[in-house]
Amino acid sequence: MKQISLQPEALAVLKEKIRLIPTDEGATYLVGPVRLPVNLYGNTVEFQWYCWLNRCEVTEDYESIISQLSSANLAEYQQSSVLVYGDFKEAEDALIRMHSICHTGDIFGSKRCDCGYQLKESMQQIADYGAGALFYLANHEGRGIGLFSKAMAYVLQEEGYDTVEANEELGFADDARNYDDAIRVLKTLRTKPITLLTNNPRKLQALEQAGLENIRRVSLWGDISEHNERYLQTKINRSGHLQDERGNDENHE
Repeated sequence: MKQISLQPEALAVLKEKIRLIPTDEGATYLVGPVRLPVNLYGNTVEFQWYCWLNRCEVTEDYESIISQLSSANLAEYQQSSVLVYGDFKEAEDALIRMHSICHTGDIFGSKRCDCGYQLKESMQQIADYGAGALFYLANHEGRGIGLFSKAMAYVLQEEGYDTVEANEELGFADDARNYDDAIRVLKTLRTKPITLLTNNPRKLQALEQAGLENIRRVSLWGDISEHNERYLQTKINRSGHLQDERGNDENHE
């Protein structure tokens, strides 16, 4: 295994920005914050960005961890991250979004779903709220089935299957997502009350089962069109999404 040797100056800088979070399987290494100015609806909004990586090895010798990464080819894998806004640690309340990666919606702007809209809108709402965080969960593609399987599910959907039926036909659960990593990072960055931005009661349940209490919830509907109407209705009818405030199609364009 190829290993690198860091210069002392670079190692000192990185050690100040890395935190170790113990897990049952090893450790989560959290790096950040990094200043990240973001274009939101034509305005520049500055977030603080963190990223995390799970490893079996538990050590505060961060040089040994870093030195292995150049040969691990992490670009072949997805790592999750979080955008933090405002005084996230100390604000009395903070708006939280647990956002599942959507290659087609977030990157290409697909209208088959509402994910791209929810990504931008939640970032804007967090900025407007004054304090909050958007967790971008990279292993959640297709509700946890991965991009290739999602593409096959889309093929079935074009033949009349709904999103739940397509996933189940391929041998997957309707929703295979896990929030343990994100919740560990959330607890590391903040201990005060939060408001969760979601229509999905399973996300709320995951936070409550992890010991977070008195969580408020606000919904996030919008960008409804002929292309995603059935998809959104399936979320409500088959996946139990909460339809309060549905039909609020405001945007910032």
